[in-house]
Amino acid sequence: MERMVTVESGEIWAAETGAGGQGLPVVLLHPAVGDSRLWDPVLPHLTGLPRLIRYDARGYGNSPKPAAGYSQRADLRAVLDHFGVERAVLVGSSMGGRTAIGLALDEPGRVAGLGLLVPGVSGYPDLEVREVTEQIEILAKAGDMDGLVALGLRLWGAAGTPPDAEATAALRGAIPAWFTTFGHEAEEPPLYDRLGELDLPCALLLGERDQPEVVRCNEEMAAHIPGCELLRQPDCDHFPTLRAPRAVAELVTRLYERAV
Repeated sequence: MERMVTVESGEIWAAETGAGGQGLPVVLLHPAVGDSRLWDPVLPHLTGLPRLIRYDARGYGNSPKPAAGYSQRADLRAVLDHFGVERAVLVGSSMGGRTAIGLALDEPGRVAGLGLLVPGVSGYPDLEVREVTEQIEILAKAGDMDGLVALGLRLWGAAGTPPDAEATAALRGAIPAWFTTFGHEAEEPPLYDRLGELDLPCALLLGERDQPEVVRCNEEMAAHIPGCELLRQPDCDHFPTLRAPRAVAELVTRLYERAV
């Protein structure tokens, strides 16, 4: 079932699927290199779970671009409230993982389990590379979409085989949101130093062919989260749901079994 969910100063697209019933929901949060369609390869392997909810962050996929300031964490909270979810397993990829961590620390009672795929986290030093930011700015000012996609594939799509149609399409669809959301999205407070506060089932998938800064960050995140299961996935980059959908589904299923 697809619907538009009202959030502060806007709306976002969301969908609910699953086997049905009143079991613990799983909420899937997408990365900044794509929208919620990146979960499509994983969903056929999760048909046994009662409730699966996914949504497009503002400016991505079917969600309108923001017209005012907003918070990713507040939008996630609004999605949970809209679907009547008091407690859920959150599975977030990259940007989505950062949002999921924020809610788990802010409202631990609402998060039964935390699945993190190649995640980022605010407050981690040296995760952003200045040279990369400068390259993106140069290409954006030139209106060079092909250049931005090529840069994205080099940085985050190293495990793909050219022409890597799925990752290319995901990036081409997501890149405009990088700029339409700029200046609107609220900056997250530093959370890296608070990872030790997490007290829930947690699993983190690391793509060994991801950007080196992300790999290092993920290793240190897993070490700081108490009891975190670390899955090192070879031949996987920043697109784990495309490169290793079955491994992602197995991680989600194991996490779900620990959380219920």
